[in-house]
Amino acid sequence: MYLLILEMIRSWDRKRRAKETKTASAPPDADSLSGLTLAYVGDAVWELIVREHALRGGEKRMEDLHKASVEMAKAPFQAQAVKKLLPLLTEEELTAYRRGRNAKPGHVPKNSTHAQYSEATGFEALFGRLYLTGQADRIEELASILTEDGNE
Repeated sequence: MYLLILEMIRSWDRKRRAKETKTASAPPDADSLSGLTLAYVGDAVWELIVREHALRGGEKRMEDLHKASVEMAKAPFQAQAVKKLLPLLTEEELTAYRRGRNAKPGHVPKNSTHAQYSEATGFEALFGRLYLTGQADRIEELASILTEDGNE
């Protein structure tokens, strides 16, 4: 379903791997990164998924695209979404989620509670780890669950 985003992720991964062979620096080890760092990456991954989903919705005007995507990027949506995913996650995925959820962010946005923000940070950490470990198919699988079942 999310062929465009998956192809972009795979392309970035190929470029990253090609660059690694030219340089001495190793790629970031997802398991050694903090929960907030994983969430930082996952936020970008989820934002691309959300924007592609909005485009698939047939919206044409920028204002409509923004409205269609902004709700799915907010902490309350992500907190609800992660509850649907929890029973489907592997132990490694649950660990990444917990690391993000248990992280101590510097602030909580006004449109969410502390609990929602913690859950959303875990949600983003999960997507960040999946991206950094090259699991584009798993990203697609989880994103499809969240965008196809009326959770829009």
